[in-house]
Amino acid sequence: MPQQPVSAKSMSFFRNMPESVIKDDIGDVQPFLDIKHVPDEVMEYARVRLGETPDKRTELLEDLREMIYQRGDVEPIRMDDEYLLRFLRARNFKMEATYRLLQNYQTFREENPCWWDLCPLDFYPIADADIVSVLPYREQNGRRIIIIKIGKWDPSTTSVDDLFKTVIATLEVGILEPRAQILGGIAIFDMEGLTMKHAYHMTPSVVHKVIQVTVTSLPYKIAAIHIVNESWIFEKIFTMFKPFLTKRYSDILFFHGSDRKSLHQHIEPKYLPEVYGGIRPQYGCADWFRSLTSDKNIVQEMTSIGYKTLEEEDEE
Repeated sequence: MPQQPVSAKSMSFFRNMPESVIKDDIGDVQPFLDIKHVPDEVMEYARVRLGETPDKRTELLEDLREMIYQRGDVEPIRMDDEYLLRFLRARNFKMEATYRLLQNYQTFREENPCWWDLCPLDFYPIADADIVSVLPYREQNGRRIIIIKIGKWDPSTTSVDDLFKTVIATLEVGILEPRAQILGGIAIFDMEGLTMKHAYHMTPSVVHKVIQVTVTSLPYKIAAIHIVNESWIFEKIFTMFKPFLTKRYSDILFFHGSDRKSLHQHIEPKYLPEVYGGIRPQYGCADWFRSLTSDKNIVQEMTSIGYKTLEEEDEE
């Protein structure tokens, strides 16, 4: 679909963010998104690990469009190169797997339309409560880290749906970075504070949706999933997920408990908050959101896939 100019109205998409000060003793904090530039070393990784070259990229994008037109059973939100490329990269340029991901994504959206028909800032308080956060720097391999602290989620004040909406909006933003499309991201699930109250909400339907978000239906590549501070309650919950995990996801799933040295074998302490045995301060999500206010390209990308501005919600 053609890209439309971004209006002043759309630029209010991320207004009213609280002011905050970033402490950056190391000098690599970058809360903004880099959705245009791809470093040479990342492109070399794409060539070696994904087989991605300019010629192959052009060829497979055309092949994917042709497949979409010929089969006619999926209508992507957009058909431009940048949009379709994130699906190809998520499935390592394997055509049938890419097409299934497109189908799964569209079906997932159709099953949960209200999860996109909103302004992501409606859920800023969830991020502000430190339930979901993205570290404003990249770890040693150039990947961003998302941290989800399930124990800080209060089901009596925040619905399961709102939690899903927040995570999905955060991932949709992250997917905009070509580096994330190529390298993937890292997830840390912190289970400290997990109680039976949380377990009660882990219904088969919720488990199915978690698998859709993490495995089958979003064009987001996960390089590793780290579980920390797990307890017997988590073990009970995890039995519901095991049947749905493919070998690939079993291979990238790591359990650390309270053993920080185990976590450090995968993520160097230099790139972790102090609470995980690292040297970084605890960064909130304020700067992650505020950094988007000045980037009209981010606003344009998010509205192009269905998200709203605050004014559009107010008009309804």
